[in-house]
Amino acid sequence: MARKVLVLEDESSIRGFIVINLTRAGYEVIESESGEEALEKLRDNPDVRVALLDIMLPGIDGFEVCRRIRATNTRIGIIMLTARSQEMDKVTGLMTGADDYVTKPFSPAELTARVDALFRRAGGAAPEQVGEILQEPFLLNTRNRTLEKNGQRVKLTQVEYSIMKMFMENPGKALSREEILDTVWGRDYFGELKIVDVNIRRLRLKIEDNAQNPTFINTVWGYGYKWGF
Repeated sequence: MARKVLVLEDESSIRGFIVINLTRAGYEVIESESGEEALEKLRDNPDVRVALLDIMLPGIDGFEVCRRIRATNTRIGIIMLTARSQEMDKVTGLMTGADDYVTKPFSPAELTARVDALFRRAGGAAPEQVGEILQEPFLLNTRNRTLEKNGQRVKLTQVEYSIMKMFMENPGKALSREEILDTVWGRDYFGELKIVDVNIRRLRLKIEDNAQNPTFINTVWGYGYKWGF
């Protein structure tokens, strides 16, 4: 299986640093320095598994590139790169469809761990056992990694799918944020717990009848979440 990663970064020194380290880690890196070029290269390389997108770019920015990728591709893993540590950048990136974010400056070990974790989520890991989990109105197909609600397909990213699978395998059980982070992102994940909250918020928008008053994913205050069956 191809271990292709797309890197969108307009600063050549930073892009070079990322390319060197990902190449050392065994990845084939596709480089681009503008949003337009990144989208074109993704069309030419449909087997790219993970994309690293810088936010601050001339032309279309990283947020818009993320939106356009997600409009047609839910399987690719997306990491946003930002020089700014403002909370809104992180939340905006995640809500437009990113799976993770890395704030510059970052270490080679951190970057590689993030990419490794997403690569596993995005289809780089061994196939799962074939099966279905049915909890009305939801049907989770673990072979195709798909979700249906009332017979209608719900478009999920690979991270969202992994969260749903964890919930549906543990109905009625309170799951801590740490537990969700370890299971979905991996124990070697360097990130913050808030990434769980933002992904849950995004998931609620897709599966709840009313995301402001959820009935399926319930918050367990001060702890985590519970699949409300």
